[in-house]
Amino acid sequence: MTRRRLGDILIEQGLLTEDDLKETLQDKKNDQKLGDALLQRGLITEQQLIETLEVQLGISHVSLFGYPFDPKLFNVVPKEFAKRNLLVPLKREGDKLYIAMTDPMDFITIDDLRLTTGFQIEPAIASKEDIVKTLAKYYEDESFDELLGELPQVTEEQQDELTDLDAPIVRLVNQILSTAVTRKASDVHFDPQESRVLVRYRIDGVLHTERTLPKSMQQMVTARIKIMANLDITENRVPQDGRIKTQVDFRAIDLRVSSLPTVFGEKLVMRILDLSANLTDITRLGFSDRNMQRFLREIEKPNGIILISGPTGSGKSSTLYAALNKLNNEEVNIITVEDPVEYQLEGVNQIQVNSNVGLTFAAGLRSILRQDPDIVMVGEIRDKETADISIRASLTGHLVLSTIHTNDSIASVTRLMDMGVEPFLVTASLNAVVAQRLIRRVCRDCRQIEPATPREQEIFAKRGIEIDIIARGKGCSQCNMTGYRGRMAIHEVLVVDDEMKDVINRHGTAAEIRNIAVKNDTIFLIDDGLSKVKEGMTTTEEVLRVAMAE
Repeated sequence: MTRRRLGDILIEQGLLTEDDLKETLQDKKNDQKLGDALLQRGLITEQQLIETLEVQLGISHVSLFGYPFDPKLFNVVPKEFAKRNLLVPLKREGDKLYIAMTDPMDFITIDDLRLTTGFQIEPAIASKEDIVKTLAKYYEDESFDELLGELPQVTEEQQDELTDLDAPIVRLVNQILSTAVTRKASDVHFDPQESRVLVRYRIDGVLHTERTLPKSMQQMVTARIKIMANLDITENRVPQDGRIKTQVDFRAIDLRVSSLPTVFGEKLVMRILDLSANLTDITRLGFSDRNMQRFLREIEKPNGIILISGPTGSGKSSTLYAALNKLNNEEVNIITVEDPVEYQLEGVNQIQVNSNVGLTFAAGLRSILRQDPDIVMVGEIRDKETADISIRASLTGHLVLSTIHTNDSIASVTRLMDMGVEPFLVTASLNAVVAQRLIRRVCRDCRQIEPATPREQEIFAKRGIEIDIIARGKGCSQCNMTGYRGRMAIHEVLVVDDEMKDVINRHGTAAEIRNIAVKNDTIFLIDDGLSKVKEGMTTTEEVLRVAMAE
């Protein structure tokens, strides 16, 4: 019997269109498996791929969430082997060893395992994420409590131990980081309290308390992280910033570390930048069609300022980098001045702000303009001096991209005038403002369709949208029972036209600017969010968490 092809089964099940399949087959690398290429493009979920492979190969799939593992078997399969080949021992029956793996067709690994253990190997399919979580839980936990038991009280003499890579404290910090990367956390918070220290992870924009450390360990953990980030471990009265470049599970990870003195000791926050994450495709940022057209039209103009606004962690940098990547070719000179340089872009000249030696945004910008740039990216406009030089640059034939911290696109216009920039300079230089927020996506594996509640219908009706059904995640092992998995952006693209410029020049109010924006069919944050609820991508609660309903 011939085995049916994966693509054909996916099309038959309605998970894929023929065009998507053709496009993926053309674009994928030679040695890449079709399933991996489809996952990378976000066309199917891992759960859907596993269920299809089960049909194709006739090998059962297993969910590892809450699986009754036999801890003895973790001694049978060596840790390094399990981590390298992404497999987990499930159970043993006579001379058979049941193994969960991501690729049950990897006969070389199965043979290796048969020779190493002496058992007949029976493979089952499990998702990569499930396996990675299980490996972290059962192989890494030389258990957490054992590590805590090994830790002495820190004394001055033991500070040297904090750099010894075998010291328990070093293993503990590495384990916390490894778990954060596995769980796809964007930040790790070490929160000192009166009698304990909380370790919290921000996953998909929401903080979760992961574990609690005894108060006696606070000093050691803080000192270890400060040593890694090259910070002064003797100074705990002033805030400090540093960064760590490291490898976690064979991936290059960049960490930005910030320490802040609080009443109960120093609070540390580590922001995780996964350098292998692909951020540079503008079509994958979640722009709606109309917003996409407007944004592309604005960034392709030869001069003027385009601002991206939103709070910390709203994906502003990703949008800026994607725009620069779109504009980046050998005919243009792109220079950026950032604090800090988060991702390195090939073919772009990036400058790191260093206020200790007087290289501020404003000073960097002045020097950039002598370097004959076509496109300038300023990390953030946070004072009048930077705003003035950015405006001057845009008036002399440069395209300037930057970010600003405001609630929405209209507030960005008034914020520039609050900084002391003259209205006529704002209108002469500002092309567009993009406001952006990140919201969580409904998990595609446990998504259910439900009727909309009367309150939801009322919210939608106010914005002139009809809604009968919505999608919600009921919670599964893939999304840690939250019902959400991954994030997407919602946008508001405000294009500054002549009528708006007249209002700004005569010091008009934000309400007047808003009326013109409404007349120009601007899609506001709330509208973009609600349209994504209607498409079944997210929930009303998520949209209202980040955008205000009037």
